[in-house]
Amino acid sequence: MTPFPIHRRALLIGGLAAAGLPLMALGQQGRDPANQETANVKVRFLFDRHAVTATLYDNPSARDFASMLALDLKIEDYSNNEKIAYLPRKLTEEASGPFGNERPGDVGYYAPMGNIVLYYAAYRYSRGLIRLGRIDGSIEPLLTRGEFPLRIERAE
Repeated sequence: MTPFPIHRRALLIGGLAAAGLPLMALGQQGRDPANQETANVKVRFLFDRHAVTATLYDNPSARDFASMLALDLKIEDYSNNEKIAYLPRKLTEEASGPFGNERPGDVGYYAPMGNIVLYYAAYRYSRGLIRLGRIDGSIEPLLTRGEFPLRIERAE
């Protein structure tokens, strides 16, 4: 007799739990807030005389954003490093959590206020910020100060 008897039921439950771990890991793909794998979904932000294209990341919040398109909103300056536009509804926050390597050209969603953020200067992660994607090419159009009608649509 062993000092710690192992029951068949415990072995069975342990084996089933271990077998399910890889499936659970697969279910979490695209949820890492630091994930920068692209989803091959491109969106276009049209304002003033400018068209800015961005590629979305593969995360639940970015997919939720893409499902809302096309949108007609208003874009405005906020602080000295970003442009924002308020969405008609909140996005899922499944992709929330801290991330690093913040840089101009990032497209984000600030959950507490329910707005899309286009960064044209340096910024730092703050709680509630979810990175949705990255601007393709120049961020120079974002330097145009002012408030403008904004059209956000899928780019083909």
